[in-house]
Amino acid sequence: MKRKSWLFLVLIFVLVVSSACNSTDSAKGDPGGDGEEAKGTIKIGVLASLTGALESYGKQTQRGFDLGIEYATDGTMEVAGKKIEIIYEDTETKPEVAVQKATKLLEEDKVDFIVGSSSSGDTLAVLPLAEEYEKIMIVEPAVADSITGSEFNKYLFRTGRNSSQDAVAGAAAIAKPGVKIATFAPDYSFGLDGVAAFKKAAEALGAEIVLEEYADPAATDFTSNLQKVIDAKPDYMFVVWAGANSPWNQISDLKLQEKGIKISTGAPDIPALSTMEPLIGMEGFSVYYHTLPDNDVNDWLVEQHKKRFDGEVPDLFTPGGMSAAISIVEALKKSEGNADSNELISIMEGMSFETPKGTMTFREEDHQALQTLYSIKLEKQEGVPYPVPVLIRELSPDETEPPIQNN
Repeated sequence: MKRKSWLFLVLIFVLVVSSACNSTDSAKGDPGGDGEEAKGTIKIGVLASLTGALESYGKQTQRGFDLGIEYATDGTMEVAGKKIEIIYEDTETKPEVAVQKATKLLEEDKVDFIVGSSSSGDTLAVLPLAEEYEKIMIVEPAVADSITGSEFNKYLFRTGRNSSQDAVAGAAAIAKPGVKIATFAPDYSFGLDGVAAFKKAAEALGAEIVLEEYADPAATDFTSNLQKVIDAKPDYMFVVWAGANSPWNQISDLKLQEKGIKISTGAPDIPALSTMEPLIGMEGFSVYYHTLPDNDVNDWLVEQHKKRFDGEVPDLFTPGGMSAAISIVEALKKSEGNADSNELISIMEGMSFETPKGTMTFREEDHQALQTLYSIKLEKQEGVPYPVPVLIRELSPDETEPPIQNN
């Protein structure tokens, strides 16, 4: 009888220990990160080009994201009683590195959200992982249309604008019935796609595209290309360009503006604006310049950025990082801290939230954030060592709404 009682007690002890171990292992091995979330932590993994050619873009995003979490949480760095932890990873602007870093964030760090990246190539490489791991990915600032187009999946939301929004904004700034426009762009997908989107938007507003001129993207002499533009006698030349071998000096040398041809393009970040002295007087569009928006969120961003970074103002991609952070916190407020992706998708589709650029709204169909862009003129201002984008008028989210391309 004593032997049976002893065996019974041993069996009970083994079952209790086994149950406790299984419970602990389950929490540690949960691929969705529920163990961390249950402890009161929301983990966000941010992919950015923190070194290399796009380092300035990545660091702008990082600064903006940190400030955005602080702003949206009133400085507590918590939402719905849960601490927010941010983990940054450098993609080096290499898609294969971006995949490695994203996998590390999902597998080892067990993040609840992914944010990024500075490069469209990096972002497109990582998108399938968001779907595989069923985690929300906020895309910022990559612009490729295919992200919310052909490569779309339900887990991605984009606070950054896409290429078509840029093109629509460019058209809205200058196109109207009776206006003749020539386009000038590099002869590869970036230039071809940009011109195609601009042409569609400009013609819809009644303008006439009289010439599409494409140059060798590696060229340094654009004289023959620009002469064709002069011969076409447009009212405007809309330029789509990226790269150090820009055409601005030759446009100035050939005196296109003195010949009655107005130049129009997108105003870039501050370092690139320093190369655009020949384009003072140009009318175009801007994604962001710190004096363009007029709202409380931007006022806070400018004040805090100058305070913390030796008087520097926020640049082109800083408000995007802030907007991405705000969107996550606002969604978690609505979910009461629940980071389940399916619940968040239902919350975020159609969700509006306040950003340094005013109200953004995630379009339900493709999760692209509809947002304000700006019609601007480049002017010389005393004490500023580069041409300054000065507001002509805001281009509303309705005006700059891009086509839905994920069908």
